[in-house]
Amino acid sequence: MEGTGESKNSRTLFYYFLVVLALSLVVVGILWCTFKTAFVEKVKWEKIAESQKRPNHLLLPGRGNIYSADGKLMATSVPRYYMYLDFRADGFALDTLLKGKKDNIDSLCYYLSRKLKNRNAKAYKEYIKRGLKTKSRQFPLYEGKVSYSDLKEIRKFPFLRLSRYKSGFYVKQMVQRQKPFGTLASRTIGDIYGEIEEGWATKGKNGLELQYDTLLRGHAGLSSVRRVGGSWTNVVEIDPVDGMDIITTIDITIQDITEKSLVDKLKEIDAESGTAVVMEVETGEIKAITNMARIREGVYGETKNHAVADEIEPGSTFKVASMMVALEDGVVTPQDTVDVGNGIYMYKGARMTDHNANHGGYHRISAEQAIWYSSNIGVAKLILKAYEKNPSRYVEGLYRIGLNKPLNLEIPGAGRAKIRHPKDTASYWSKTTLPWMSFGYETQIPPIYTLAFYNAIANNGKMIRPIFTKAISHNGKIVKEFSTDVVNESICSPKTLEEIKKMLLGVVENGTGKAVHSEVMRIAGKTGTAQISQGKAGYKAGGVSHQVAFCGYFPAEHPKYSCIVVIRRPRIGYPSGGTMSGGVCKNIAEKIYASSFPLKLEETEIDSMMQKIPAVKGGEAEALEYVMDKLDIDYESDKVEGQWVATERREKDVLIKDISIKERLVPNVVGMGAKDAVFLLENVGLKVNITGIGKVTSQSIPAGRTIVKGQTVALTLK
Repeated sequence: MEGTGESKNSRTLFYYFLVVLALSLVVVGILWCTFKTAFVEKVKWEKIAESQKRPNHLLLPGRGNIYSADGKLMATSVPRYYMYLDFRADGFALDTLLKGKKDNIDSLCYYLSRKLKNRNAKAYKEYIKRGLKTKSRQFPLYEGKVSYSDLKEIRKFPFLRLSRYKSGFYVKQMVQRQKPFGTLASRTIGDIYGEIEEGWATKGKNGLELQYDTLLRGHAGLSSVRRVGGSWTNVVEIDPVDGMDIITTIDITIQDITEKSLVDKLKEIDAESGTAVVMEVETGEIKAITNMARIREGVYGETKNHAVADEIEPGSTFKVASMMVALEDGVVTPQDTVDVGNGIYMYKGARMTDHNANHGGYHRISAEQAIWYSSNIGVAKLILKAYEKNPSRYVEGLYRIGLNKPLNLEIPGAGRAKIRHPKDTASYWSKTTLPWMSFGYETQIPPIYTLAFYNAIANNGKMIRPIFTKAISHNGKIVKEFSTDVVNESICSPKTLEEIKKMLLGVVENGTGKAVHSEVMRIAGKTGTAQISQGKAGYKAGGVSHQVAFCGYFPAEHPKYSCIVVIRRPRIGYPSGGTMSGGVCKNIAEKIYASSFPLKLEETEIDSMMQKIPAVKGGEAEALEYVMDKLDIDYESDKVEGQWVATERREKDVLIKDISIKERLVPNVVGMGAKDAVFLLENVGLKVNITGIGKVTSQSIPAGRTIVKGQTVALTLK
């Protein structure tokens, strides 16, 4: 029995030894493979590992949009792509390109020429072969940019549909900012740089795009490429965060009115440039801002934000500030008189003139008339009498108003008011500075600062900061709203304010702003005409150039909007702030009034001259009768038998009568609308040329003439 037990133990130990030996061999094998992989075959496996990697990709966030106050899209981002060929790409299929059956250069060039249309197939083949000789890694397949939809189509073209390394085809993405409303407020909205920066972010260049760039650009996401189930799959590790949206204060309707009114006037007087800004009195919201400059003869576009950036001599619009200081200090009353003589005044060896000096001047006028008539001499003499011995008091009065306070505008590159002080050693104060400053020279103020001052007058003395942004939103939710920011609670006393308001009404009703007078509403404001300095040569080099302006508000009794219009270097007509800039302001005011101010029908008077029966165009009988039935217009058509009819308006109804249509004779289309007239004439073989709108008042080939097929008949519509 003992022998049997020992035998069993021996076998157990033997089996144990075998297991340990087998496991030891496995461990040795593993260690050997590890050593071999880590040291002997290190380079080989590193290459294999590298081939299995795919770099992480940043995901471009969507740049935020910019909207108008009423929710219309003013700026949005659209991706655009530059296309390149890398002729030294690993695995570049040169033989396939030159000798392939399907994906060869001939097929590729045929499709490219048909799609891009910048050169024919033969020229494309020569172009690509020239690129092959250069062995360029960045050969532009197309000089321009293409949209994403075009790129998707091009990727399917012969040869380009091969893999990235075989075709060498790759793209560089750009972001193009599109403005659906074109030039409207373009410089204020701003632009972005097309290139995508490191970190896959877009960057604002100017305007609100730059001011709110960090909010608009968003944050890039991250995606990785992983091998799953034998294929590569994109996995989003971090979602991109789209930029926030900016809701501006711009009103598209008012902006359109303002830009068109300004451009029409610039073309009419052939001016170099012009600026117009409309501001809501109570809130300070900029409802319209346009800065148009001559790009070429007869063509204007936005090039620079003159309204915000230009530090210019304001001219006669500044006289109101001078008068406000004098009235507030009690050194002048509106009824005080001043002798301006024949319109020429010499002071300290310098010659000062009024605009009517060649007509003998105004002689003795009151202080308020000095504003009405925009008398340089009148305002200068009043200011000299009060402040000649203490000019600091005058300048401190301007500071008290708040004209020198920074407005901290949202537009990068904005200028600021520069009003010198007699005690400021950094600025030059001469013997003639005080009188010339009093009527708008020797000081620099951006137009929008002048507008803020006049807006304060309209706003019962409260000066507020002009604002361009109403709110910031993200994913449709408001993140931040902007409120009115007060710059100066009261620019002057109520008494002075009322006196100034009366003067501004007098300018339009009795003075240099008569061209601004409107039958629709009362407009108050001040004209300004100033010579433009020619640098070191002063105001005489190469002839005198002018800047004309008007700044005011409307309706005068209960101001809703303030407006400034500045026009530079008009070449046609006599330079006038009233007729030129004031004319633009009047047009803007009346059109805004017509489009936005409420009209109570119950308060309107019935026009005694109103026609009870409307004018009705002739045309196709059945359609005409249908319309008049729907509009409940009485008509008589008992004797009508033909398809085409003319109309005659009578006191109580419309008479419809047949038009005689005779074969081979020109029909009578006078009185018809354009659609019916063109149809009828072209139906008998004539060509038609139309001028005007409305109904046909004349036709170049009289009715009843023999028809000559293909002959052109000109129709005048009014």
